[in-house]
Order: sequence, then C-alpha cells, then structure tokens
Amino acid sequence: MADFLDEKRREIAQRLKELEPLVSEYERLRAALDALEGVRENGAASGRSSRGRARAGRGGGGQGEGRRGRPPGSGTRSKEALELVRSRPGISIQELAETMGIKQNYLYRVLPGLQKDGLVRKEGRGWFPQEAA
Repeated sequence: MADFLDEKRREIAQRLKELEPLVSEYERLRAALDALEGVRENGAASGRSSRGRARAGRGGGGQGEGRRGRPPGSGTRSKEALELVRSRPGISIQELAETMGIKQNYLYRVLPGLQKDGLVRKEGRGWFPQEAA
C-alpha cells in the first residue's frame, strides 16, 4: 500500500510540474483580457473595421500617426486607479495594485498617462489627485 501511495504522489507531483507553465499562461492571458475590457465600450474600435486597422499599420517604416490603439488612461483599469487615488490620496502603486488585484507593472504605465492628462500628481512614492493641489 505504501508503494502505491508513493507512486501516486510522484505522479501527481509530476503532473503539477507539467501544468504549472499552463497556469502561468492562463493568468497572463486573463490579465490581458481584463486589460482589454471596455475597448469597444469606450469607442476605441468604433468606426473602423479590422481590415482598416491592418491597412493603417502598413508601410511607412514606423512613421506617421504614432502609437496605435486606445489612448493611455482611457481604459476601465485607469478609471479604477483614478478613483482609488481620489479616495485615498497618497496611495502607492503597490497599494493600488494590491487593492485592484493586478500587477504593479501595469500601473507604471497607467499612472504616468493620468499624470500627463493632469488628473494626478506624484509626490515621493504616493499619488494624489491633481485637484487636491
């Protein structure tokens, strides 16, 4: 009986080791999907077909209109971050990430966009709503 249990433990441990990269991929894909939520609701994809977007990106050697896609700070996550900054002035990126249940690196892109738009300002490690100046 002990041999059977040891064998099953080894089999389960091996299978868990095989599945671990798939779980990581699932989590990355889930985070990407969450980040893309609301793109159509915000009008970013309205008025252009996927064929039009593909054509717009061709040629030009990277010159032209600049960055494609949704403007920084226009997604639902940035709105959520802005509301948290307004409700908890001085909140850090780490605290924002923990509260929102996302990784910090995403917020390192979002908050500077909100700052550029004049909605928040940074003091030390904390973020404050701009109207609280």
